[in-house]
Amino acid sequence: MTTLSQHDSSRDPVKDSERLAALPRLPRDADGPVFAEPWQAQAFALAVKLSAEGHFTWKEWAAALAGELQAAADRGEPDDGSRYYHHWLAALEKLATAKGLTDSGALLARKEAWADAYRHTPHGKPVELRAASGESR
Repeated sequence: MTTLSQHDSSRDPVKDSERLAALPRLPRDADGPVFAEPWQAQAFALAVKLSAEGHFTWKEWAAALAGELQAAADRGEPDDGSRYYHHWLAALEKLATAKGLTDSGALLARKEAWADAYRHTPHGKPVELRAASGESR
């Protein structure tokens, strides 16, 4: 299990706690958010970073995530927490697209690149995405 810890002393722990409390059903323990897989922590951190940089407000983020969770409930998906970060990522992709930070074509191309890298990685080796030409790693 992965946990997210902030070691940045310039951050306000009270404000951070309030922001986390505003999120619907965030998987957490006494130490803060918990993640079953590293990608979940990365998606979490990306949403926090984009909000902190002013790309969207935390209120906009909470509304986007709540909408995604409600849509899942409307589709009859179980609310057992097992897909929480899948919904988190879907909300992040939709909000980033709506804010002009990316587009659906770029998201699809990146997903396809990861899938291709996964299919061509020998068992037991880490999956690595090669930088596209002109792109830095």
